[in-house]
Amino acid sequence: MSVEAAAALIIAIGAIEALYTLSPTILVICGQLDARKKIWLRFGVWLLLGLEFELAADVIRTAIAPTWLDIGQLGAIAVIRTFLN
Repeated sequence: MSVEAAAALIIAIGAIEALYTLSPTILVICGQLDARKKIWLRFGVWLLLGLEFELAADVIRTAIAPTWLDIGQLGAIAVIRTFLN
């Protein structure tokens, strides 16, 4: 549970940072495409870190009380998250 809370906190921090950094570039319409791309990539790094924490939480949960359904779901989640990375 604490690992999931850490993941949510990481994603929230990334979202806040992205919104704070993006707010001045929203006001300027032209010429800020490069800045937006950098902000988007930085936010993507935060999201990937949060997803890694979520995967760790799933692994811990499955290790504590494994069922075949849990193991199958964990495998599917791991494949999807690996593909997203």
